[in-house]
Amino acid sequence: MKKKILSVLLCVTMIAGLLAGCGSKDTTAESSTETSASTTEEAAAPAESTGDKLVYWSMWDAAEPQAQAIAQSIEAFTAETGIEVDVQFKGRTGIREGLQPALDAGTNIDLFDEDIDRVNVTWGSYLLDLEDLAAANNYEATANAGLMAACREVAGGTLKSIPYQPNVFAYFYNVDIFEEAGVTAVPTTWDEFLDVCQKIKDAGYTPITNDNAYIASLFGYHMSRLIGEPATEEVVKNGNWDNEAVLKTAQAYEELASRGFFSETIESNQWPAGQNTELAMGTAAMYLNGSWLPNEVKDIAGEDFNWGCFSYPAVEGGVDGTEASNYGAQVFAINAKSTKAEQAFQLITYLTTGDADKLLSEMSVGIPADSNNAEWPALLTNVKPVMESLTTRYPWAAGAEANADMTPIIVENFTKLCGGSLDAQGFVDALKAAGN
Repeated sequence: MKKKILSVLLCVTMIAGLLAGCGSKDTTAESSTETSASTTEEAAAPAESTGDKLVYWSMWDAAEPQAQAIAQSIEAFTAETGIEVDVQFKGRTGIREGLQPALDAGTNIDLFDEDIDRVNVTWGSYLLDLEDLAAANNYEATANAGLMAACREVAGGTLKSIPYQPNVFAYFYNVDIFEEAGVTAVPTTWDEFLDVCQKIKDAGYTPITNDNAYIASLFGYHMSRLIGEPATEEVVKNGNWDNEAVLKTAQAYEELASRGFFSETIESNQWPAGQNTELAMGTAAMYLNGSWLPNEVKDIAGEDFNWGCFSYPAVEGGVDGTEASNYGAQVFAINAKSTKAEQAFQLITYLTTGDADKLLSEMSVGIPADSNNAEWPALLTNVKPVMESLTTRYPWAAGAEANADMTPIIVENFTKLCGGSLDAQGFVDALKAAGN
């Protein structure tokens, strides 16, 4: 394992920059590339009417495997149905900054995709109700029931989006390090988690790494284990930093830091440093992240990397346990003003079922959306039981990023807490001072 570190050290610097554009987090600096279904590049400008073509704005960058799989499937869809599609791969930045202004301006857009929460909450007022279309096409016969329920829940009880490329946010770990450290079972409680961390440290490895892109989730998950996600969200939105769960969470992480369980570089880690130079290279054992992680680092980690996954542990006296996590999917939605809703739903059905869904899963190392596609990519084998065990859904970061104004404050000070340059009370005081 440690020999691997030396063998790949020289190449990581060169390829880390290439991987940095493939992440799923908001901090990813994707370009606003637009392409047609054949991935022909066009100017990055609002689309004009394309006549009889369906206009589809996608969150993926044209160079990503998700875009390549979707483009390939759209070509097959057009060949089978005769329905032409103008697919424009905007990238995360392009769609997050450009979709709403385009919809407000009346730009011809029939369907689009993005994260389940952003589509249904941020852009909810633009969405077409899909209940009738789903029923008429018997869509839910092979759909993932849990994800369909999540789409309805986040949209206030009505189906306004269709999930694809499901994901789950949990602890991803190096099974070989666990075994070398004598860890025989994944931790399900906080005390077990502390014991695992100590064994890993004693074996000569860093127990936990993280970075600025995902570190707020550590705060959100622990808070939500203690008091539940809705209460955590209320604390963050309203600035109730005197809630005892805030200090308890900070104290738990102060202990982790004081016992040397975090990466020595955690305070300076900028995404994707933690995942690329520590977890994938075999110096760190665990990283709280999404099921897209194995795909993002596979070129660094190599084919022999033994991936494990477990849900964030339960804490003593808490209200949620390992059955709760952020899980969801990217989703397709149809513009309420589209004049081609039936054709748009036909395309959505094509992309989320059968061979197209399987192709996307294989090319992106992602979870299939069609329940008939039961075979998961090999790198996600240990993710499947975790995903299937979840019954309570947290939104992104388990409520820690519910207040956009406070997110950078939480990230900055929680990072300092994990790095040991700020104690638990100092963390609470910093949040209170920022809210005044």
